[in-house]
Amino acid sequence: MAAHPGARDSADLRLRRGARPATTHPQVLSGGRVVLPTGTVPDGRVIVEGTRITAAAPENAQVIDVTGHYVVPGFIDIHNHGGGGASFTSGTVEEVLKGIHTHRLHGTTTVVASTVTGDMDFLAQRAGLLSELAEQGDIAGIHFEGPFISPCRKGAHSEPLLRDPDPAEVRKLIDAARGHAKMVTLATELPGGVDSVRLLAEHGVIAAIGHTDATYEQTVEAIEAGATVATHLFNAMPSIGHRAPGPITALLEDERITVELIDDGTHLHPAALQLAFHHAGADRVAFITDAMDAAGFVDGRYMLGPLEVEVSEGVARLVEGGSIAGSTLTLDRAFKRAATVDGLPVEAVVAAISANPAKLLGMYDTVGSLEPGKDADLVILDERFELKGVMRRGEWVVDPQLG
Repeated sequence: MAAHPGARDSADLRLRRGARPATTHPQVLSGGRVVLPTGTVPDGRVIVEGTRITAAAPENAQVIDVTGHYVVPGFIDIHNHGGGGASFTSGTVEEVLKGIHTHRLHGTTTVVASTVTGDMDFLAQRAGLLSELAEQGDIAGIHFEGPFISPCRKGAHSEPLLRDPDPAEVRKLIDAARGHAKMVTLATELPGGVDSVRLLAEHGVIAAIGHTDATYEQTVEAIEAGATVATHLFNAMPSIGHRAPGPITALLEDERITVELIDDGTHLHPAALQLAFHHAGADRVAFITDAMDAAGFVDGRYMLGPLEVEVSEGVARLVEGGSIAGSTLTLDRAFKRAATVDGLPVEAVVAAISANPAKLLGMYDTVGSLEPGKDADLVILDERFELKGVMRRGEWVVDPQLG
């Protein structure tokens, strides 16, 4: 991770570190534009009692006026490598918790911790550490991005550490995660790739196609074997060709695939994002950050696995070669960009940033929408889609600044 003695968070985050703890009194968020699975209620209310959303407000409930603001479900990030100066791949427990908290300050109430390519024994060791945090409820699980990816499309992964997806080695990582492996990104055209997809499907782990040089036909074969996610669609894979449509076409056209998109203005042209929404539909898109250590932190030099990264003006690139190296994105910024620059309906943004990831992870019964019985995970945004409040399991992580 980065060495930044004396480095500090942005002023915005420092102002919010004094957020008040959960109150013992029920709360009613009243008067806001509440985004529900059935649509937006213009003068709605959300009732919170303890850690849950409830249907009826007790007499002693505290009323919080959110008139003029949006109330949306907490954000869910299925592909995130760190933040706040901390790496999920190499940080200590305390550093990983710092990274998690950084993203919570930006509205991400559920996060899957992603690793990058490393030695197999090291990754197994990291899986053990991260599985303890999953057992404590700090993360929703583990995503292994690499080492089973293509050298041709490696991006910010160390080529000497890459390997073919031998099902036995894939199984080693699954076992090391002790039931908390949620996703593995594979170049499924490599030897053992399709068999590894079948293994993952049998164990209830998401097989994601990414960092791949696959053809259209090879991608279709992997989907038929059980792959269900496109890792950061468009990035680290061949472009669409009119004679060689490649993996992007196969991933967009199949209704079984959820496509990850990084909406930071660097990874994707707005037209590419619109293309994905048009062909996949709002129900098959998951916004991700692919964040590295510098998310919610400062420019400078960082380590992404064994590779050195330079972050300048919020854009992360490898020092050697200049390849984009993850992002410094947070999901509140992705929400605002999607609703303003991209012009997407708020309901579509909520689907892509909350509901769809929850369904993909098999967690929609507890998170991903504002419905009675679910965890009280929510975000308050003003009319310009600026973050004003974050609640996780009934506790204010960011105290509402409603003005």
